[in-house]
Amino acid sequence: MVTTHPSEERPAPLDRRRSPPCKRQRPEDVTPEERPEPHGGVEAGLQLRAPVKKSKPPPVGRLSGRVGSPRSCESMHPLDRQTFRDYGQSWYRFRKELESKFHPLDPLAQQPQITAEARCKLISWLIPVHKHFGFSFESLCLAVNTLDRFLTTTPVAADCFQLLGVTSLFISCKQLCNLESIILNKLHFSLAAPTINFFVEHFTHMRMEACEADAWEANNAKALAKGVAELSLADYAFNKYMPSLLAVCCLGLADQMLQHEKPLNLQLSDYPEGVLQDCLNKLHLLVSLNEDSLPLILPPEISDQCLHLEK
Repeated sequence: MVTTHPSEERPAPLDRRRSPPCKRQRPEDVTPEERPEPHGGVEAGLQLRAPVKKSKPPPVGRLSGRVGSPRSCESMHPLDRQTFRDYGQSWYRFRKELESKFHPLDPLAQQPQITAEARCKLISWLIPVHKHFGFSFESLCLAVNTLDRFLTTTPVAADCFQLLGVTSLFISCKQLCNLESIILNKLHFSLAAPTINFFVEHFTHMRMEACEADAWEANNAKALAKGVAELSLADYAFNKYMPSLLAVCCLGLADQMLQHEKPLNLQLSDYPEGVLQDCLNKLHLLVSLNEDSLPLILPPEISDQCLHLEK
């Protein structure tokens, strides 16, 4: 079992106290750059609970119009488009074949001290941490994958769990710490896992290449899909779904929420209709239960629109 060493420095403990849920509001006359940091500095802002859950119908079909600005949704660079045409399908097939190898099934099955709720709190805390330091969504996806895969190999003490999460994030961002050698040895230095982020990017390139959506719609759907995917990373119920399945369903749900006239064809993922519908239904429920939390993890140009959803 992994436990903390007396000399091992640990991050500030997660806030385990329960407090009444409150809705975060943003003044309309304040730009994203001018919004003040949480009281007490960055550290205070990182003491987050799991996403607030409320039973409401999913906001599908209520977010209309064009979201964002032309500057935030520029067309794909010609070099990126040519690279996708040359290597996109072969790279997708290669990563798809690796997907099952890197996907951990039920990582908490052998963890007597770690619960799904504790995992949800930890990942909900890691999301703003990775954004504060400017790490990519790919890094977050890899961090969660590294965390879950390590949990399938080694029992972890509850007081070491947060340190394990931070270490997984450090590994995904190519940094070092004392626990890194243990994790890397357990995973046999195999870290190049296909992630939700990779498949979201791939399916977005495919729809743009096929002219199924313009750059504006495709990039808005991608941004919203990544926000939904972040919520799914923290929810243990979604661990059973492959990253490629979650990616295509997150894009499909984003198209519905944005009321796109030409939604992504989910059949291009080669998953059966029943499997796609099951995952979509779970994502619908996840979004409806976290309707207040979703706008807080989206890019400002999209979250500002989500704040005006009908209640």
